[in-house]
Amino acid sequence: MLFNILSSVSVLLPILLAVAFITLIERKWLAIIQRRVGPNIVGIFGLLQPFADALKLIIKENLVPGHSNKFLFYLSSFISLVFSLLAVSVISFTNGLQLFNLDLTLIFTIAISSLGIYGVLLAGWSANSKYALIGSLRSTAQIVSYELIFGSCILIIAMISSSWNYNLINENQTIIYLVPLFSLFIIFFISVLAETNRTPFDLNEAESELVSGFITEHSSVPFVIFFLAEYCSIVVLSIVTSLLFLGGTILFVNPLISSFILGLKTTFCCFLFVLVRATLPRIRYDQLIEFCWTEILPLVIALVLFIPILFTLFLSL
Repeated sequence: MLFNILSSVSVLLPILLAVAFITLIERKWLAIIQRRVGPNIVGIFGLLQPFADALKLIIKENLVPGHSNKFLFYLSSFISLVFSLLAVSVISFTNGLQLFNLDLTLIFTIAISSLGIYGVLLAGWSANSKYALIGSLRSTAQIVSYELIFGSCILIIAMISSSWNYNLINENQTIIYLVPLFSLFIIFFISVLAETNRTPFDLNEAESELVSGFITEHSSVPFVIFFLAEYCSIVVLSIVTSLLFLGGTILFVNPLISSFILGLKTTFCCFLFVLVRATLPRIRYDQLIEFCWTEILPLVIALVLFIPILFTLFLSL
């Protein structure tokens, strides 16, 4: 029992700390890219800024709309955070450091990422606000659409590796999949951006149209929980991207070095999130849906049919 608790803490605590500091890193990188001063006042080099922001939000007054469903209003934020953290439980950070070593870890990741939409949908519906409802419906249609691309990309990796397990995929990557599957990596990263509602696919939080989307009526602690859930999803999917395309953990070296290398790859993926946010403008919602169903999805279906065959021929040479 004690060992299980310590294992859970050793996995979840670094993730929560990473979620806290990824917000600081994002603000600093955006400041550098946009040539302005970022957070540098609270603590040395602004390192305590995430904790100051969290404290500020927690002590703010919690306002709930009078005609809202209060139970679902509060429950929705916890649903989003719980499902974001559940995806961490099957990730292999190094050899032996994994909460649950399931045979179908990739299937578990797809299922958990699909269930996370219920928190967003309940948040928009329970607030009894047209802006929140439209934001949640947008997010639902967006995630359902790009879930097909996300799952198809993972299916290709599973077919090539002949496994649905992260550990076996790492062992089978004699060459990191980013090299022969660079085009698939681009498509996968686009689907990850849409899954996490990040720029240029943040149509559920379009400030110019919907104030703040599905979290328009949320403040104080519920807002903090939604904020944590969003950035937790970014960190988790960055780890998944590192495992699937960048070689993941190196199992034949020291576990500490292996975890450190995985952390560097995850940081690189998080930097891509920030780079896309600082570079690309938000697209229209009709362009978002049309881009998925008429351009990306047919291409992914073609890749599902041909990449495993081509990869098998390449390995046989």
